[in-house]
Amino acid sequence: MDIRKRQPIGVELVKRGIVTEADVEQALQYQKEHPSKKIGDILYTLGACEPTKLIQELANLLGEKGIILNQSTIKVKLTDYISLDIAKENKAIPFEVNNGRIKICFADNSKTKKRENIRLLMLNKGLVMDSYITFESDIDRILKSLEGTSREDFNIETNSDTVTNLVDSIIKTGIEKRASDIHIEPMADEVRVRYRIDGELFTAARINKSKQQQVIGRLKAISNMHQEKQESQDGRILIYDDYNIRVSSQPNVYGEKFVLRLLKKNENIKNIFDLGFPATEEQLKKSINKKNSITIMAAPTGEGKTTTLYSIIDYLNSPEINITTIEDPVEIRIHGLNQIEIDENKSSFSASLRTVLRQDPDIILVGEIRDRETGEIAIQAGQTGHYVLSTIHTIDAIEVITRLRKLGLSDYDIASTLATSISQRLVRKLCPKCRKERLFNEEEKEIISTLGEKYGVDFDLSGKTYDAVGCKHCNNTGYYDRIGIFEILDITDEIKEEIMNGKSSLEIRKKALQQNYKPLIIDGIRKVIQGSTTLEELNKKLLFY
Repeated sequence: MDIRKRQPIGVELVKRGIVTEADVEQALQYQKEHPSKKIGDILYTLGACEPTKLIQELANLLGEKGIILNQSTIKVKLTDYISLDIAKENKAIPFEVNNGRIKICFADNSKTKKRENIRLLMLNKGLVMDSYITFESDIDRILKSLEGTSREDFNIETNSDTVTNLVDSIIKTGIEKRASDIHIEPMADEVRVRYRIDGELFTAARINKSKQQQVIGRLKAISNMHQEKQESQDGRILIYDDYNIRVSSQPNVYGEKFVLRLLKKNENIKNIFDLGFPATEEQLKKSINKKNSITIMAAPTGEGKTTTLYSIIDYLNSPEINITTIEDPVEIRIHGLNQIEIDENKSSFSASLRTVLRQDPDIILVGEIRDRETGEIAIQAGQTGHYVLSTIHTIDAIEVITRLRKLGLSDYDIASTLATSISQRLVRKLCPKCRKERLFNEEEKEIISTLGEKYGVDFDLSGKTYDAVGCKHCNNTGYYDRIGIFEILDITDEIKEEIMNGKSSLEIRKKALQQNYKPLIIDGIRKVIQGSTTLEELNKKLLFY
């Protein structure tokens, strides 16, 4: 609770006969040694007053409702309503639900934005929020106990007899739980292990600090890193069947942090439409496989650009076509393709691309356009009869044009060669085993209808939507796997003219919206209506309310 802004709370409590002046003096002295602690929480810790009476008086002073959280007052399962990560971030615990209203307790009465976030989250679930305050130490205690339960679900053998078994358990559990990355992070008094699953980080284990150097030594040994070096290194772990694990180490103030990227060697390529691609097959054929052109995928890091390109390549792959890829690294090996893995110490995308052009390719995949030289050679390849696919780091399909301009490519080259730019994000899919059906509430209808009106789309909101719930299948998150949301910009003659005339991205966007272009949010809302994801999950990516 933030009671420091309403001074003097201690004096008020003394006036009301709740605590004595000596109690307040002792609390103030304690606060000097623990400046992050608030007076009310300190008086509770010191046992200056009966807890229920203290929280009620503090709540009255702050114009709030107060409650003591314990086994008898908490009547719901937290993860049925919010994820553990959201609860920790907002210091919030749901404790009772009745007749469409949910009671949620906060540790801080001043963080109005946090309360608003939770209120909207509950509205998305069809619940009206009643807020309460309680002591921060009780919130922390409950969240810590829940985190402990969550970690047990990962079954990591933190008390293994040998460090070999411990590291093996961490990696095998990550593989079993579908983690894309494993973070092994030295902290001040422990080593934290976290898994990134479906784009979200989960704390999986906390290892005794005394084992830190042994864990680091084992990781370096199996990833072929120098043991003695205390600097950033890259390596690979190849001792697990079907997995090529990329390893990165980075020193921090408490030791060396390791991130392991788990890449399945022979993973099946997903069908482009299974990824969530919104176009029909006929529209897809119009957007890709155009000779004398380039298709560029745009998205921030970690949003699935490469996976989508692999799916497009797999869709186009046939014995009659010579397809060559230039990648850093080759993440998935596809039968029938010529895949080149560049070594930055010996070659680059641009150098490899020059060589590939002498290999009679029909389709070339360039992992990323990073610089002007690569961009220019890719453009030349597109202009001389090849079909080029690549990725670029930018926020949406329109900004691909701006990014290419900033790399130094001419408006003429961009307009004459760029055929399609596609942008995407990954959102978590609702778990099919536990999602809960309900009707759209009025606030959701207003948000969606306003966006539909803005972009000329009429959404049908008469059907059902779904809430994330949580079960064993999805590790109590309510979500399982991810799906892409897309926007597709086909470079029509009208847009080519805008580019050639040096028009800004705002002017190009206006012209595109007059045609068939629809921004990411539109496909996202369609997937909410289809029951693939939630409005809350979509908002986390696109921040539209």
